[in-house]
Amino acid sequence: MDLLSQAQLKRLLKLAATPARQRWVSRLSLRIFAVNVMALVVLAFGLLYISRYQQELVAGELESLERQASIYAGALAEAARYSSTIKTPNPALGVMVKDSLSRERTRNMVRRLGETTVNRIRVFSDEGRMMGDSDILGGAGGIIRAVPLPPITLGQGLLFGNRSLTDIAVDMLPSGLRLKDYPENTRKKPSRKGGDYPDVAEALEGRISSTAWASGQHNRDIMLSAAVPIQHLKQVLGVVYVTRDGATIAESIRQMKLDIIKLFMVALALTFILSIYLAAGIARPLKRLARAAEQVRKGMGQAEIPDLTGRRDEIGDLSLALRDMTTALAARLDSIERFAADVAHELKNPLTSLRSAFETVQMVKDEEAKLKLTRIILHDMQRMDRLISDISAASRLDAELSRENMGLVDLRPLLANLAGSYTPPLDRVSDDGQSKARVLIDLPPEDVVVIVHGLEGRLAQVFRNLIDNALSFSPPDVPVRIRISRDNVKRQWKIMVEDNGPGIPDAKLAAIFDRFYSERPEGEAFGKHSGLGLSIAKQIVDAHKGSIYAENITDETGVRKGARFTVALNALG
Repeated sequence: MDLLSQAQLKRLLKLAATPARQRWVSRLSLRIFAVNVMALVVLAFGLLYISRYQQELVAGELESLERQASIYAGALAEAARYSSTIKTPNPALGVMVKDSLSRERTRNMVRRLGETTVNRIRVFSDEGRMMGDSDILGGAGGIIRAVPLPPITLGQGLLFGNRSLTDIAVDMLPSGLRLKDYPENTRKKPSRKGGDYPDVAEALEGRISSTAWASGQHNRDIMLSAAVPIQHLKQVLGVVYVTRDGATIAESIRQMKLDIIKLFMVALALTFILSIYLAAGIARPLKRLARAAEQVRKGMGQAEIPDLTGRRDEIGDLSLALRDMTTALAARLDSIERFAADVAHELKNPLTSLRSAFETVQMVKDEEAKLKLTRIILHDMQRMDRLISDISAASRLDAELSRENMGLVDLRPLLANLAGSYTPPLDRVSDDGQSKARVLIDLPPEDVVVIVHGLEGRLAQVFRNLIDNALSFSPPDVPVRIRISRDNVKRQWKIMVEDNGPGIPDAKLAAIFDRFYSERPEGEAFGKHSGLGLSIAKQIVDAHKGSIYAENITDETGVRKGARFTVALNALG
């Protein structure tokens, strides 16, 4: 039972680690394949509907058939023609000569011409009656009709007759030719009247006519026909009607379709392989990134975004962005956790002191002791109020910095106005105002532009915190000095705030920027500062892609004579 419970627990944990929208088949892969195949299908159908080749092929065969029919017509007009005289209604006109075709000679010539060609030759009189047919043989035994047998094909089955599956598939494909049914398709017996054939009717009017027809079973074959009038001195004696089975044309068209199908299948296989390769290069890494992001969202400790930056493409950029985002998010969460712990620790001290003083004041009977305890309670409450205000400002700083838009900031008037705000107005206009100034500033020459890219209000907050910190450590009669220099190598402006205080212990030069760290001068009341001023300054400078650091000012003997805080900001130009 315990083993079963453990197995179920492992299965539940595995399901929890799987993204909620996991799919067996990637939709992105299907879309890639669909887009690639769609273009291929459109191209294939476009090739199948290109009828110019088919039309030119049919037109060439019809032209050849017309030439042959014209030769037959010329031969019949000379060899099978006979003349006869007829009486005119008007005796004054005498007799007229009428040319006609001899039925016997016409039948014999048609039979002999039919032996030299695969065409079927029929001759109709000027009245549209059949006079000769190359497929009908006359003799002592009667009339014999020649009917061509279908060709024997390998693999012939009982189910599809003489048609293979390939033929059926090819015939189902669309074609660029739109042919009418051959007139004999709808009749059980061939017609012996010329008027039943459109080409013959056209030729009886003295015009050559030729047509391509659809014939055979399922209309998958082609029949070519040409009719040429038999003329003598512009008189139509009859019509030569020549028909030919267009098996060669149909086979050529069928072979073209088959070649297109083969090409399409090869292209389809290549498209499928390339689509799989493309999907593997896009969908699979995206799925890995999505699964890792899902695990990060669920807060799994070992979750890590895959490193795909080696691809050097958009997916690599996405991987880098997700990794940077995850790192920044982890750092932000760690910072929030540490900040919460620091806040709890800093608030616990005044609360403990406040609780102890409040409990003691109830037991003390001496009024002077009660008054002293009341001052302690008031001091702790003021300390807590200051801590809460500074903590609130520090917690909102990141969000406010991300919402504000940076612009161009001229440090010259910013620092000058900030330094002047520490000197009373009357002292600024007095003759010895310079000697009474609490903050002295050394600015570059007027022709030097001191401009950085940032937030003016936030940078003013940084320098005010540094000046306040420096004034708290400097003697009352010694001013704080601000210096500005240009680092041409790093293309930065360095703003240095110097004091004449006791300096900073060497081991604490980096720790003074930590939250709630406080290294106060002697004689200052405990709890007067929250220890967040330098931390806020560093947070603002980091948001400006700059740097801030502290160092001691020493004399020739190495004795500390003060501290220097340097803010390095990227220069504009």
